[in-house]
Amino acid sequence: MSQQVLDLTRELISRPSVSPRDEGCQEVLATRLRDIGFTIEHMPFEDVSNLWAWRGSAQPRLVFAGHTDVVPVGSLESWHSDPFEPTLREGYLYGRGAADMKSSIAAMVVAAERFVTQHPEYNGSLGLLITSDEEDLAINGTKRVIETLKERGETIDFCVVGEPSSSVLLGDAIRVGRRGSLNGTLKLSGPLGHVAYPDITPNSLHEALRCLTPLTRRVWDEGNEFFRATSFQISNLNGGTGAVNVIPDKVEVAFNFRYSTEQTEASLKSVVEDAVAEIDSRVTTELVWHTSGLPFLSKQDALTDIVVHTIKEITGLDTERSTAGGTSDARFIVPTGVETVELGPVNATIHKINERIALDDLEPLSNLYKRIMERVLIS
Repeated sequence: MSQQVLDLTRELISRPSVSPRDEGCQEVLATRLRDIGFTIEHMPFEDVSNLWAWRGSAQPRLVFAGHTDVVPVGSLESWHSDPFEPTLREGYLYGRGAADMKSSIAAMVVAAERFVTQHPEYNGSLGLLITSDEEDLAINGTKRVIETLKERGETIDFCVVGEPSSSVLLGDAIRVGRRGSLNGTLKLSGPLGHVAYPDITPNSLHEALRCLTPLTRRVWDEGNEFFRATSFQISNLNGGTGAVNVIPDKVEVAFNFRYSTEQTEASLKSVVEDAVAEIDSRVTTELVWHTSGLPFLSKQDALTDIVVHTIKEITGLDTERSTAGGTSDARFIVPTGVETVELGPVNATIHKINERIALDDLEPLSNLYKRIMERVLIS
């Protein structure tokens, strides 16, 4: 196994780039890309670092996209090794970002180095778009870069996003779209009271549960050809004084919809708002909505075919075209009309304790990216 992808992945993991921090990861990438003839442009927006790098100016323009930021590590005591000290153990590389998605970025850069070395002249142009704001608010990252490129008249024809799309084996699934993500926060305020007198004190916690529990059991839809069924999940519930004999006065509940194109934001909000309207009038409510991303489906044309055939060539797998999983920055790219495919590592440990990637997947991942470059940019 070549050490190039492994060494770069380890260097990136060692930088504690918890979103939206980059901790110098992008400068490491920029230096390597500059050395092979890429033009480098750093695009900082607020506290977010973004890297836009390109080589060539002709069409078609093939862009590889990813993020250097990672999610928090959780309980350090639960990790078998320091999450920011990349560790090799039993055929795996452990560390925060190993799968999501510093290995993908390393594989992209090494693929670009090998591609340019072997093919210094090619049709079209090659680009990399890297942000440090994918795991957090995703306001000043890829979204802002895409807007800036559009304002400047710079177009992208094809995009490969290195999100960990694979389920069990590298390349067994690609993402060609994603469900929508709608977040809600319900705040309830009622009187504080004694649990012995529930007849005179409405229980804000009970009202929250009475309102939202039926929504957890509701069948919202059956999905469709491209999307899994819509789901409703309560993610946080906070309330109470800590005493067992006090009816809480304030309760806050956070929840999320992952929804198919069978639903709209308006239809989902309407159901929740109708349920909230049934809460005891002695309890005041505040319902706040936040959209993480609308459902999207990329056109599936030349790039998708190339990716599918490349996976078959290198791994022998017939890949699944999927829209499962969480949100990704492809939601900012697809609406501009860019054919976009997400292809990356196995996602079994992403965001988890002891995140890891199989060492045997690093080189094939880079080979997949390089072969895609060749098929798009070499006639």
